[in-house]
Amino acid sequence: MKYTSLLFLLLLFAACNKTDKQPEAGAPNAPKPGLVVSSVEGYTVKPSVLTENVTTSGTLLPAEETELHPEASGRVVQINLPEGRSVRKGELLLKIFDEDLKSQLRKLETQIKQAEITEQRLSDLLKVKGVSQQEYDLAVLQTQTLRSEMELAKININKTELRAPYDGVIGLRKISPGAYVTPSTAVTTLRSAATLKLDFSIPEKYSQLLRTGQTVTFNVEGSATPYSAVVQATEQRIEADSRNLLVRALVRNSKGLLPGAFAEVNLALGNKQQALLVPNQAVIPQARDKKIIVSKGGKAQFVTIKTGVRQAGMIEITEGLQIGDTICTTGILFLRPGSTVTFSKVD
Repeated sequence: MKYTSLLFLLLLFAACNKTDKQPEAGAPNAPKPGLVVSSVEGYTVKPSVLTENVTTSGTLLPAEETELHPEASGRVVQINLPEGRSVRKGELLLKIFDEDLKSQLRKLETQIKQAEITEQRLSDLLKVKGVSQQEYDLAVLQTQTLRSEMELAKININKTELRAPYDGVIGLRKISPGAYVTPSTAVTTLRSAATLKLDFSIPEKYSQLLRTGQTVTFNVEGSATPYSAVVQATEQRIEADSRNLLVRALVRNSKGLLPGAFAEVNLALGNKQQALLVPNQAVIPQARDKKIIVSKGGKAQFVTIKTGVRQAGMIEITEGLQIGDTICTTGILFLRPGSTVTFSKVD
């Protein structure tokens, strides 16, 4: 029993001595302190053609839309507001009671005839020195005053008529015959049915890439058919609250579309022939900037970058990389600055 215990202690001591043996400093396969040998996948940075596509929301608007109000106050005696139907420019839509104004006009016409007769008589007497020049001038002034009052009466009569300002479609009628209206009364809405406009906004950073005459495409809910529109103008100012630029385009074919509909707008804002695109997973987001791991002489270097347009699976690098750089796309969580990098695959 005594010899058995002694043999067990000798074997235990030999095992511990073997475990604690360290590799020699000059051993060829020993890693250097602070460096990690990693096998990762890489990607070689090369120029690519980048099309900047932007998707945003828009609203369809009629080419012209006017809320119609009468110019005069009074009782409605005639209505011609065919809801949902077309009317021509100048067509009578509404008539307000104007018999009092017509009576005033007839009175003025009679007064003008009498004033013209008086003016003519005084003109004949002035030639023979029968009246003074002042009496004749007062007669002329009276005639001109009555003519001005008659013109004003005609204008007031015209104000009792509401006519279509352009060809369009009448909306829903808001009054009935016999109603008393004022200039603040909304009668109906007139919309131009010929064409539609498309209003949408784009981020400020794309404002310099948009051009007048550029074609955009859009889709509306309930229809799989894509539509197109041509950019007419922009607001010429950036909205302070949203930092967006308001854009207006003219729809080419508005058949089947209704004003006010929501539109999903897609527009291409130009091509970059020498854009540097890298896989999304290669970018390391940080609190203040973004970094990418670049292999320089087989060592990992963390480079600060700036990004641009993001596409499916790829992102544009605007600063920080050069053509021909090899970056790490896998194992980036385990790499440290100065780590030795070996690539198992490079795209």
